[in-house]
Amino acid sequence: MQPQKQEGFNTIEVKVTRGDLTPEQFRGLAAIMREFTGGYARSTVQQNFVLRWVRDESVYDVWERLGELGLGDAGPREITDVVSCPGTDSCKLGITSSMGLNEAVSERLEAMQLSDELIRRIHIKMSGCPNGCGQHHIANIGFYGASIKVGERTVPAYIAHLGGSYEGGDVGFGTRLKSRLPAKRVPDAVERWVRFYEGGRTDGEEFNAFVERVGTAAFEEQVKDLAMPIEFSLENLNHFIDWSRSDPYKVERGEGECAV
Repeated sequence: MQPQKQEGFNTIEVKVTRGDLTPEQFRGLAAIMREFTGGYARSTVQQNFVLRWVRDESVYDVWERLGELGLGDAGPREITDVVSCPGTDSCKLGITSSMGLNEAVSERLEAMQLSDELIRRIHIKMSGCPNGCGQHHIANIGFYGASIKVGERTVPAYIAHLGGSYEGGDVGFGTRLKSRLPAKRVPDAVERWVRFYEGGRTDGEEFNAFVERVGTAAFEEQVKDLAMPIEFSLENLNHFIDWSRSDPYKVERGEGECAV
């Protein structure tokens, strides 16, 4: 929540996990809008909703109503507010399950119980293909979908970008890493990079400044073993199945929502 310039009014950003709302949540939001915001709301590139013109005396009521809808979580635009495109859930151009990876990375970050303010500012985004729908190229840590050929089989994978920016008018693309990470190892890579930053930064040094100072090669070294080729076996079978899927992975492309 942030106070507006207009005295007595506030703006509330509603964190929408993975940008995914149920019909019941949509109807509940519509009721809140009619009652408290004059019937208006705005969507954001962070896949959240912004409610404006909420009176001071109504803030608690709105928070309670959002909680009843399962939309009362704190932390919009923070590290646990991960952004992804639909990927193979609905887009035929997507080659990886970016929504599934979003869930896996979010769960890992929540389990890490990150309270440091500078770490909380890190933005993580991912796309299910090289297109930029998930905004991976302007994230502090971004990923786009790829694949790794292992003999006659294929492993779902991601290529990382580090050091992108979009806040405060400073828009810049992140540096593409050479490492190609199997999809099931991406949460491990994210945890290592966050801990690498946490342990190696100077006082008050933000993530992008740390990336520029130590260089992307140092980040690649942190995940060198994760990028190693995977041999197909019963023990490694899980790596050949994408996140939130049960069938062996294969690359399939077609006309999708981005190509209409």
